[in-house]
Amino acid sequence: MRLSSMQRFIIALILAIPMLIQMILMPWHWVMPHYDLIAFITTTLIMIIAAVPYWQSAWAAFKHHQANMNTLVAVGTAVAYFYSIFAMLTHRDVYFESAAYITVFITLGDALEERMHRNASHALEKLLALQVTTAEVLQGNHYVKLPLAQVKVGDIIRVRPGQKIPVDGTIISGQTTINEAMITGESTPVMKTTGDDVIGTTLNQTGVITFKATKVGQDTMLAQIVALVKKAQTSHAPIQNLTDKIANIFVPVVLIIAILTFTIWKVIFSVSAVQAMLFAVAVIVIACPCALGLATPTALMVGTARAARLGVLIKNGQALETINHVNTIVFDKTGTITVGKPVVTDIIGNKQQVLQIAASLENDANHPLANAIMQCAQANQINTLAINDFTNIEGEGVKATINQQTAYVGNQKLLKAAMPISAAWQVQITKLQQAAKTVVIVGLNQQIIGLIAIQDAPKSDATAAIAALQTQGLHVVMLTGDNEQVATAIAQQVGINQVIANVLPSEKANVITNFQKDGPVAFVGDGINDAPALTTADVGIAMGAGSDIAIEAGEIVLMQNNLFSVVKAMI
Repeated sequence: MRLSSMQRFIIALILAIPMLIQMILMPWHWVMPHYDLIAFITTTLIMIIAAVPYWQSAWAAFKHHQANMNTLVAVGTAVAYFYSIFAMLTHRDVYFESAAYITVFITLGDALEERMHRNASHALEKLLALQVTTAEVLQGNHYVKLPLAQVKVGDIIRVRPGQKIPVDGTIISGQTTINEAMITGESTPVMKTTGDDVIGTTLNQTGVITFKATKVGQDTMLAQIVALVKKAQTSHAPIQNLTDKIANIFVPVVLIIAILTFTIWKVIFSVSAVQAMLFAVAVIVIACPCALGLATPTALMVGTARAARLGVLIKNGQALETINHVNTIVFDKTGTITVGKPVVTDIIGNKQQVLQIAASLENDANHPLANAIMQCAQANQINTLAINDFTNIEGEGVKATINQQTAYVGNQKLLKAAMPISAAWQVQITKLQQAAKTVVIVGLNQQIIGLIAIQDAPKSDATAAIAALQTQGLHVVMLTGDNEQVATAIAQQVGINQVIANVLPSEKANVITNFQKDGPVAFVGDGINDAPALTTADVGIAMGAGSDIAIEAGEIVLMQNNLFSVVKAMI
């Protein structure tokens, strides 16, 4: 049975405990009079159980005339082990603990890396779990529920309100709003009608639609996101190959120095062969990468512990090292720079009347804009009124009767059909839209009585945090799936000069790759749609309040959901 790295580490650690006790109780040799024999037995078991994979790797590299870090581990542990056997038989000082503890700490590093890869696999499983398992496919004159694996390109599929879109396609009939936040980052549901594209796993909210499947299986956008995450997680930064390149030179040099040491002491200083060999062994043992097992983990432990106290969870040493060299930091918008929740920002007209009528009509609606209006009404302690003859005009808004008066709450299309929009109101509407706000118009008895502006507002600390990052000399960019007008307005509010909008998840990864041509890049995000960018970036920073996928994909997790945690991470 093949043991995992964690199992090998635990076994090696337990077996090495007697040597640790001896090191602590060194002055009292009477405590362990048979220490050499005990150390020989336990170290032999450690070599057989835990160290063999490093020897096998070193041997495989040697057969190809190469050397790697495992070569150093194998040479160091082997020399310390076999010399200690010789020393034990000739009653000299032994170095079994060197071989044992080098193995203990190296297996600990492997165990931590293995755990990271396992978490990455869990993230991919969560992505795949988002897929629906069946689809209503038109066969003849009837819709039949089929397993997703049987859906083919060209199939006609029906999706009802509240259901997820099973595969990518193009609408051929019907009209609805679809929540695409998990893919595009767009916080506001998108109106879809005949001819528009739909994306698999997004949520159909209001209407019944039929669409033609255009992408299925591995071609869907979700499958492409999974593929991108896999690719990014298995790829290696150039710096990760540096140790092997150094080892390829370092190992032969160390061996040559050891041979020269033996020769010089034996020939020039005329010491005994045993004494000369002892000096040569010292060169090899000292050159063995103990720093990999001792100094590096200690430094990482101190650094990551300090970061954790600041609310920054650093998953690995590579991120801790790379973040100091980042020169570009890219932010997602929705849920990262913004709150991720639409809120009412402006009410034009008689606030009490406008909000009361709007809340009365939207009271039973399940829509982010309606929720924003209801929360605003509750905050202002406004009671809703009884309504009659409620009508939902799909994609436009709602109307109902209040105290024998017809009330309207919706967009310009709804209100234009019911009543004229004066030039003065149009100026107000345009002004709000230019500020990247969604405008809800409230009408009563063939007359507009007010406007409600709704926006996903920036976080309270966004402007100050962005300024602090720019003060550090970082180039700050906003990268989002939202439309350009909304993104630009938010960027101007928080002080970001470069905005890249209307970007799909796969395109986000490509944008990050382009920035990497000018140096290391950090990406900050919180959603499923951010996973490819988080894994592609040199340092992925996930908001702690974000999706599980984003948290798994990021190398750094901000435990506090504020942007000043990003500033702390970059210091």
